[in-house]
Amino acid sequence: MNLFATADLVAIAFFVLAWMVYAITLERTGHGRNSLNARMSIYREVWVRRILDRETRMVDMQIMTSLQNGTAFFASTTLLAIGGGLTLLRSTEEAMSVLATLPFGIRSSPALWEIKCVGLTVIFVYAFFKFSWSYRLFNYVAILLGAMPFSDKRDTPEAQSHVMRTTKLFQSAGRHFNRGQRAFLFALGYLGWFISPWVLIATTLAIVIVMWRRQFDSDAYRSMSK
Repeated sequence: MNLFATADLVAIAFFVLAWMVYAITLERTGHGRNSLNARMSIYREVWVRRILDRETRMVDMQIMTSLQNGTAFFASTTLLAIGGGLTLLRSTEEAMSVLATLPFGIRSSPALWEIKCVGLTVIFVYAFFKFSWSYRLFNYVAILLGAMPFSDKRDTPEAQSHVMRTTKLFQSAGRHFNRGQRAFLFALGYLGWFISPWVLIATTLAIVIVMWRRQFDSDAYRSMSK
């Protein structure tokens, strides 16, 4: 007896492929270099260069603290999500008996249900690693900001090298944070599999459309185009 039905295999393959294609398109293609994320990444360098011109940098450090706190919030939230996924895994029989009473009547074997729970937990673990590494990188950026040369040294090769070093680390922190958020959103799409494989395809497609519109056809994107 096969554990996965053909529909399940098709749905999970569509889910993985959609995630991969979206991520590659956004991060490694020319079209992705016109996204909202890419445009904000440019402003990271602008910010760092303007920090070099300022004598007092307390406001910049406060902004950096805000970015760190936001990343820490997502990392801690992901731990709660991991705990929820493991709780579902331990409560297979109870969860299936409750779902069986619902109007749409979910049909799933205990083994398949547990695999779905493990898959959801793995996504949240991936998101946690991305958020925690992003938080660590933001800490490194804060250190580099503290080591920024004074404004009277801004035209020296050392200062320009420091700006680019800080910018690249800053952009890397933002990139990993974006990947963590992307995993969060795809996890919402993944929940459709608990209902049926066809719902998984529909929810995955809906998530991709929502994220794509935010990157290329949102008010925020248009405001950055002006």
